[in-house]
Amino acid sequence: MARHRSHSVAFKRQMAEALIAGETRHALSKRHDISRQLIRIWVGKFEAGALDEDAQAADLIQEYEAKIAALKRMAGRQALELELLRGALKHGPRPRSATTSVVTGSPASPPPGDAS
Repeated sequence: MARHRSHSVAFKRQMAEALIAGETRHALSKRHDISRQLIRIWVGKFEAGALDEDAQAADLIQEYEAKIAALKRMAGRQALELELLRGALKHGPRPRSATTSVVTGSPASPPPGDAS
């Protein structure tokens, strides 16, 4: 089964420059365990200018956006967990030391007119 890996723009640029400098696609493929067709695609992109500094900045932005999305999901899960726990505290069983009587408050005062 094939592995899916993500390579940086700098690595792709390095592979394209090595091929242009005279190294064979087969040697690059064997040394870095990547397909020759992938190297051919990277060389085409390099020659078209798609592997320049702007593309590298775009990759960095995409990486940061993915991290932000992951952190937002984590914050959402934590907020949901807090809400669930607060609800459990409100509706959960009372400790044994708490008052469980329906009637609460101060004791009843004597009726007016009782002069004892």
